[in-house]
Amino acid sequence: MGQGQADLAIQTLRECAQNGEWLCLKNLHLVTSWLPVLEKELNTLHPQPNFRLWLTTEVHPKFTPILLQSSLKITYEYIKLNALGHRGFLFSLNIIQHSGWTKFYEFSLSDLRAGFDIIDRLFEGSKDFQWEFVHGLFEHAIYGGRVDNYFDMRVLRSYLEQLFNSRIIGSLNTRGKKMSSFPCSISLPNSCSILDYRNIIESLPEDDKPDFFGLPANIARSSQRMISSQVISQLRILSRSVTAGCKFDREIWSTELSPVLNLWKKLNQNSNLIHQKVSPPAEQQGSPILSFITLEQFNAIRLVQSVHQSLASLSKVIRGTSLLSPEVQRLASALLNQKCPVTWQSKWEGPEDPLQYLRSLVARALAIQNWVEKAEKQKLLSDTLDLSELFHPDTFLNALRQETARVMSCSVDSLKFTASWKGRIQEGKLQVEISGLQLEGCRFDGNRLSENLHDSPSVSSVLPCYMAWIPQVLNY
Repeated sequence: MGQGQADLAIQTLRECAQNGEWLCLKNLHLVTSWLPVLEKELNTLHPQPNFRLWLTTEVHPKFTPILLQSSLKITYEYIKLNALGHRGFLFSLNIIQHSGWTKFYEFSLSDLRAGFDIIDRLFEGSKDFQWEFVHGLFEHAIYGGRVDNYFDMRVLRSYLEQLFNSRIIGSLNTRGKKMSSFPCSISLPNSCSILDYRNIIESLPEDDKPDFFGLPANIARSSQRMISSQVISQLRILSRSVTAGCKFDREIWSTELSPVLNLWKKLNQNSNLIHQKVSPPAEQQGSPILSFITLEQFNAIRLVQSVHQSLASLSKVIRGTSLLSPEVQRLASALLNQKCPVTWQSKWEGPEDPLQYLRSLVARALAIQNWVEKAEKQKLLSDTLDLSELFHPDTFLNALRQETARVMSCSVDSLKFTASWKGRIQEGKLQVEISGLQLEGCRFDGNRLSENLHDSPSVSSVLPCYMAWIPQVLNY
């Protein structure tokens, strides 16, 4: 069609309908203005039972929908090199939108359509694909605008690097292979059929496997431990009286808060932290490490004495030797609900459980005393240290960075952090051996990382290592 054959087509159509023959009219997208004439002719025909009319066309926005609705439609699509890649992209986008996040995000079909439109515009099978450009668009424009959690952003970035790369899409565009390798233990079909993709989805197990989301095999242990802790905490709250924290009841307060008061008394039996007098450290131009540890000791003792003062006020109210104040009321209400008081957390963000908070507080306050003694004798960096004994371990590493910059007479920005499990670091002027590190999600023997098994412990210890700040190697 399309070459002045409209009248001949109508005449041939009438003859074939009368004789019960088959007729094929090709390329109707070239004569969309003539299609209403064809519709009228079809409505007036009285064909023989064996008559068949075949119509072929390409996609056209002006093709009459009435003719399509009255026809049996068969769609044929050429398998282009980028057609398989498009389906791989679309499948990958669905995985991202339905993955596990730390919170609920309202990803919708519009996000899926916007992401696919970007791929459809940028994808050219004959050219190298700019993967970093695609990652940036999805991370900052499509999905990154809604993801407001730092860890979720890392998960999103990891998914983009794993699912959108030349290895995945390149294997989909390679002919002669039945299946292609895909993350999450899924094999994508090397075809354009939606039924093949639907069969993959329907074959997935009811329970999500950890490797589908890049999680270790023993992640269920960590999840069960967290859920168990939450259930135990909720059961403790349910066992409390509903009105216990709302109004003062000496008998209930004495019974419920005695474990907290007794634990605090026991923790301070053999120490003088609650009576130790400290003065704010003076500003000096000495060692940044010594300045940090001195300040850490001052804040630790002041926090211990602040907690002791609040618990002493609570004890006096329970014994009836002091009046109830709003501060004591809020403190008791938090402790009765198994929550760490806000006044404590504002000074140091420790464990949420009040008993664990008190244990950690006293343990760190006592340990920091040894740090100060070693630092004053300049023996701190020659000993093996445990960063869990500090309230702010990240600040200690920053102090080590500042002192290293002074020793090397260079700027702080010119140093980079490094760690070694194979002995001391040659480039490090100042280095420290750190112990007590723990690893979750895999195992590390000092040489290589290995995947966790189903029965592996959720947290494994890591061998001591050396940490230091060394000069960066700049390549121009």
